[in-house]
Amino acid sequence: MTTPAYPPKPVPGDRIAVISPSAGLPGLLPLPYELGLERLRKEYGLEPVEYPTTRKMGSTPQERADDIHAAFADPTVKAVIASIGGDDQITVLPLLDRDLIRANPKPFFGMSDNTNLLVHLWNAGIVGYHGATVMCELGRPGAMDPLTAESLRAALFTSGPYELRPAERFREVDAPWEKPESFVSEPRTEPGAGWTWLRPDRVVEGRSWGGNIEILSWLLMADREIARDPSVYDGHVLFLETSEDMPRADDVFWILRSMGERGLLRRFPALLMGRPKAWSFDQPLEPEARARYARDQREAVLRAIDVYAPDTMVVFDVDLGHTDPQIVIPYGGLIRVDGPARRITVTY
Repeated sequence: MTTPAYPPKPVPGDRIAVISPSAGLPGLLPLPYELGLERLRKEYGLEPVEYPTTRKMGSTPQERADDIHAAFADPTVKAVIASIGGDDQITVLPLLDRDLIRANPKPFFGMSDNTNLLVHLWNAGIVGYHGATVMCELGRPGAMDPLTAESLRAALFTSGPYELRPAERFREVDAPWEKPESFVSEPRTEPGAGWTWLRPDRVVEGRSWGGNIEILSWLLMADREIARDPSVYDGHVLFLETSEDMPRADDVFWILRSMGERGLLRRFPALLMGRPKAWSFDQPLEPEARARYARDQREAVLRAIDVYAPDTMVVFDVDLGHTDPQIVIPYGGLIRVDGPARRITVTY
């Protein structure tokens, strides 16, 4: 296992590949996608480059793998970003040419189902970037949240430490993407309550690993990309988040229990737990029910940590998941978790 290295960064004016390694939702829901492309051009000065499956629903795993290869192999493309997530990127992994990707390292931005590709890059020795898909973060109604926009800009164009800060306000209730009126005004937000710390009695610094907990569970079941020797992850900083599928607290506990039984959890001296998304179109919970969902998930995490990683420091409600704003986390990059000072610093 080689320590992941940071790939060269783009500069304004460069071309950035926009790919759909999971679902080709830009073809079905163009409004947030086109808005995201416009912001890449106007606010970040990058020129998006699309591929055959970027707007294609139902593309085969081989077609999507071909797009990934083309994006990384093109010397004129300086970074790669996912349009959105999905639920079957795991089928693309066996088709990827790790040597080709390793020979052409580039910053890749994505989250959710893109945890698959981020883990693949980690194993290829390349730091990736968890967060900031075109449709979700760049395509946010109204304007990009300042925390998201600032974090993405730093991750795209700079190298060095970047201190995270809790969101003063956040959003988890979405508007329908098929309706133009959804994009006219700022979405409604609610007050954030800051981070919650468990065992903040030390400073931990290490390389990051993790991502979406549901995707990691699938990788474990398929025995793909996750090292069988858990000592590979010794001293790393684990970060986890849950999706808009809103897994039950019991499911979160069972996944973490399986990771614990495999000897994984105790390898990480610190865990950053993303703010859980507690609302979806399938489960449009009222505020009280959303608070209960978040509380139940936290208790499930604590139950697993207390059994399998009782010395691990935990920070809850970090804005790195499916809620808005979303801070970009370097995947395989350095993270410093300073418990006594209550500070988190990533290295982009």
